[in-house]
Amino acid sequence: MRDCVIGIDAGGTMTKAALFDLAGNELACARRPNEMLFPGPGFTERDPDRMWRSAAEAVREVLEISGILPSRIAAISVAGYGSGLYVVDRDGRPVRNGIVSTDSRAAQLVDEWRRSGIHDRAAAEIQQRLFNGHSGVLLGWLHRFEPGLLGKSASVTFCKDFLRGRLTGDYSTDPSDAGIAGLIDVEKQDWSRPFFDLAGILPWLDKMPSIGPSEAVVGGVTAGAAAATGLLEGTPVVRGCVDVSAAAMASGVVDQSQLSIVAGTFSINSTLHVSPRLSTLPFIQSPYPLGGFIATEGAATSASNLEWFLRKVLDGEGARAALDGRTIYDVCNELVGRGVDRENGILFFPFLFGGPRSAPAGLLGLRATHELGDVLRAIYEGIVYAHREDVDRLLSGPDAARPTVIRLAGGASRSPIWAQFFADAIGLPVEVPAGGELGALGVAMLAATGVGAYPSLIDAVKAMSHVGSHFEPREATREYHAEKFARYTATTHALADAWGNSSTTKRLNRFTA
Repeated sequence: MRDCVIGIDAGGTMTKAALFDLAGNELACARRPNEMLFPGPGFTERDPDRMWRSAAEAVREVLEISGILPSRIAAISVAGYGSGLYVVDRDGRPVRNGIVSTDSRAAQLVDEWRRSGIHDRAAAEIQQRLFNGHSGVLLGWLHRFEPGLLGKSASVTFCKDFLRGRLTGDYSTDPSDAGIAGLIDVEKQDWSRPFFDLAGILPWLDKMPSIGPSEAVVGGVTAGAAAATGLLEGTPVVRGCVDVSAAAMASGVVDQSQLSIVAGTFSINSTLHVSPRLSTLPFIQSPYPLGGFIATEGAATSASNLEWFLRKVLDGEGARAALDGRTIYDVCNELVGRGVDRENGILFFPFLFGGPRSAPAGLLGLRATHELGDVLRAIYEGIVYAHREDVDRLLSGPDAARPTVIRLAGGASRSPIWAQFFADAIGLPVEVPAGGELGALGVAMLAATGVGAYPSLIDAVKAMSHVGSHFEPREATREYHAEKFARYTATTHALADAWGNSSTTKRLNRFTA
């Protein structure tokens, strides 16, 4: 009896595999860290083969810890981070390291395109703004600075497609990944020849993969992949989608009344639309597997900033927490909870991976009387305020969505205190979906649909997504957050003016852009 599905999700920090029954209940999960490579200033890369080994090990582990026989797996599918880039030869071997979407090597190229007018013309072709980690922008950089790469390459591919290629040998893509790559006309759902021409990368057009439905079965697990993962050879593999869409589906986002927020490596804030032709161009945009389009505002200003703080500053505290069976996140929530009613004027600017107009990351307003919990609370709040700035932009314009509820996913959603901060600061109820690995659950829904367990994807989403907890905005905190958010935004602009105009920063930017 084939009554289970597996979803793989390769994100910015972890590659996860999760096993689900057909009701969407998570039966087992395994995680492997993704090692970030920094071969040059501003470069963030990943060894594709190592990522595949991590994914295969995670799949094998979920089978082992769950005790589920491989014969019960109806299908498997994959999600991955959007944008960035992977390039393979005719045999599916990577011809260079993969590039992660936090990469900033192409910042000067984007600035050059802005000055020349190419940026605005190109953005109109792909219905979204251009940013450093866009696949199209990275192709422009590679074409200029690694000109020999074109001749070695058979296909451009994206994170989830590389992993699925290792499962099946199929390196096609779907509209969601192609959209967030910044390489298609989102409305037509096909590669944008005018964009390739404007970006000076027309020779790469022949290297682009075919585009097909996210829920389509594209092949079976090969003998080699079966040996690596423990799956049965021939197990159906469904194409999958980008993690932004996967998390939204797993959160039960089906219409414009819902605002999807993912607080993970990136601040991801998304709404659904019937047309991609919006008066305010979003940060990224793509076709949504359920139909229509998903528009997103975001930046690398979310929970990855807390991860840095925990790793670099609280490593000793983490070790002590592990001794009594608690995680470092339990410790953080406890410390924040102790001081949640104390006066706290500390501002945290979550710009460790780049801020608006070169605004620096940091803490402002510290005093000797402050405790660690006060600092952690400021970090939680600063990340929420960065999300709110993105949300305010997303909801601007006459054709913006008008959501009435937030569906919150990502690391922050696992903290009730942090989820409450989101509700209080943005002023909308927050619903946290049940389950831990929503990216994996989203593509598990695709897997279930692809093999006919549900008559349609919308049926799968309604059956397999569940709300786990609910948080209402607290009127008592409204004035506090309004005042603190105003100081946060004003100070961000002031810091950007001061920091971005300094000669020292300009010299540093030449090495970090």
